[in-house]
Amino acid sequence: MKFQSEYRDPVAAQKLLQAIARTATRPWTIMEVCGGQTHTIVKYGIDELLPPQVELVHGPGCPVCVTPLELIDQAIAIAARPDVIFCSFGDMLRVPGSRTDLFATKAAGGDVRIVYSPLDCLAIAEKNPEKTIVFFAVGFETTAPANAMAVWQAKRRGIENFAVLVSHVLVPPAMTAILSSPTNRVQGFLGAGHVCSVVGYEEYEPLAQRFQIPIVVTGFEPLDLLEGIYRCVRMLEAGRIGVDNQYARAVQRSGNPGAMQLINDVFETTDRKWRGIGVIPASGFRLRPEYQAYDAQRRFQVHQLQVLESDECISGVILQGVKKPKECPAFGKTCTPEHPLGATMVSSEGACAAYYNYGRYRSSQTTNV
Repeated sequence: MKFQSEYRDPVAAQKLLQAIARTATRPWTIMEVCGGQTHTIVKYGIDELLPPQVELVHGPGCPVCVTPLELIDQAIAIAARPDVIFCSFGDMLRVPGSRTDLFATKAAGGDVRIVYSPLDCLAIAEKNPEKTIVFFAVGFETTAPANAMAVWQAKRRGIENFAVLVSHVLVPPAMTAILSSPTNRVQGFLGAGHVCSVVGYEEYEPLAQRFQIPIVVTGFEPLDLLEGIYRCVRMLEAGRIGVDNQYARAVQRSGNPGAMQLINDVFETTDRKWRGIGVIPASGFRLRPEYQAYDAQRRFQVHQLQVLESDECISGVILQGVKKPKECPAFGKTCTPEHPLGATMVSSEGACAAYYNYGRYRSSQTTNV
């Protein structure tokens, strides 16, 4: 397939692997931030093809995985109301709350719909004036422009039966939290290319200086990742700090100014709880006061719901790169895609789902026999 096969060329991949092996003289630990990158790495076995001194650990860049449990329960409580049509991207429906999930809520009679854009919700709202249409606005900076556009258009078109349940999270504060942790072992990052296509990478430059690390903005195809790893290892070996951009075909240093303007018009930063990790200061978006009429938490008064995470799920330490899915005692046993303990097992970008879907659970079972 044009525009895809050239980024999966095995001969070019082999050359990059050889270059990484020639360059790495010491042990290095590199974190890929995005769950989409994790899936490519595990699917193509990139981590197992690298020389042993280069280790990849998986970061918190799966927005579904880090959406806190109480937000899932709030979504379920709203979706169960007879006066609501609850809309979401498909990967949120099987994420377990404290007792059930949105699929089960739909099966029990809730009007839960999968949409492909938050703007679809505005059309649903206009066709169903007797209902309130609620969109589950989950995501990193990548999806924030579309969600902001939906709210912005709803206000200007006078659509009052529309609201958003906001759970937007931001990448740089999460990277700061990981690097500040006493358990941190990350020495370099592969930045999430799609996030940087929106916000650019200027914000990453002071982060690299503060923690004296290299950050390489990287794409999602196998050759993107291998080149990103190669550039990162080269910077580590040379003791060079700063930000490099492997994903130049999509990312500019200043990002997308139009998208950023729309985000800043509708959202403001706030402290945000990350599932399995805790509250990270200034790590999320919420609606600005002039758009609070579209805040589903306020409209349905569900923000008081508080719940406890499962003691058995270790997704929090997996998302910080401290452990890998195969090190979880529940992985592939009591936690499977059919019976997940945490979101990382069911999200399309979850690290546990990647390990399970691409067969890594088999080696885990063998190891534990």
